[in-house]
Amino acid sequence: MGKQSVEMCRNGQGLQPFIMQRADPFIARYDGMYYFTATVPEYDRIELRAARSIEELPAAAPRVVWRRHASGIMSRNVWAPELHKIDGKFYIYFAAGASNNKWKIRPYVLACEGDPLTGEWREAGALQAHEADEFSFTDFSLDMTVFEHNGAHYCIWAEKVGQRFGISNLYIARMLSPVKLGSVQVLLTTPDYDWERVGFWVNEGPAVLKKNGKIFVTYSASATGPEYCLGMLSADENADLLDPRVWQKRRYPVLATQTDKGIYGPGHNSFCVDGNGRDVLVFHARTTDKLLTQDPLDDPNRHAFILPFDFDEKGEPVFCL
Repeated sequence: MGKQSVEMCRNGQGLQPFIMQRADPFIARYDGMYYFTATVPEYDRIELRAARSIEELPAAAPRVVWRRHASGIMSRNVWAPELHKIDGKFYIYFAAGASNNKWKIRPYVLACEGDPLTGEWREAGALQAHEADEFSFTDFSLDMTVFEHNGAHYCIWAEKVGQRFGISNLYIARMLSPVKLGSVQVLLTTPDYDWERVGFWVNEGPAVLKKNGKIFVTYSASATGPEYCLGMLSADENADLLDPRVWQKRRYPVLATQTDKGIYGPGHNSFCVDGNGRDVLVFHARTTDKLLTQDPLDDPNRHAFILPFDFDEKGEPVFCL
């Protein structure tokens, strides 16, 4: 971090939760409306709320657009929904497990041709791999995000090697359609550093920011308690995004627990622009390091936060709590 970045963070202010008990928060803006979705503590449904401004989202009434199946696939661990508009239609990407194995988690898609808050959502099925790739989504796969670049759509997601307690990597692929990959998956990053290996070896929860001639990908690392934190990759916007050699990985996390600010385990973020045109980081965190349950995933107290941020002299984002 350069001198300017250090000075920027010295002036940071403490934060308060934006929406309580909502993990993996995602905000998108379409047609003058802001839409918010997130993982609910019960892991049983997908909610969507909308408002004219980010500030109005906490008071907006959530609409349940989909509920988990009673059994079979898509019946357990409904996690990390994201709303995206592709070719004029709305899609929600999310992950879910099965009743016979809640850790058999896969990415699924919902589709809506009308207004996302009032229209009818239908199941578009599991995301389909490329025909030449027999490995995509064959293991624990989740946290898919989608972005457009130079006329093509790409997706990035987390996938574990070795089932639930294996190593979680990030992969990237080009999309053929909103429900199918158009290329084989490419390994983007694996947990290389000590701060990515606390509790579990994890890279997950990718989020994409296009700014200043670069593409930034933040991601979450380690287990989901106070050790959770954000790392970051970047690539030149003119590079071949499916070439892993063009991506540079930060040596240290860009956002981590700060006990003096009362922020513990910040992670799984999204990006948006507020009504004043300022970039904001939308992330979840805990307000204490004391967990109510042995498994952090069973503790509902991961809250959504909003953090405006600026850029340093190199044009890279600086996240100051």
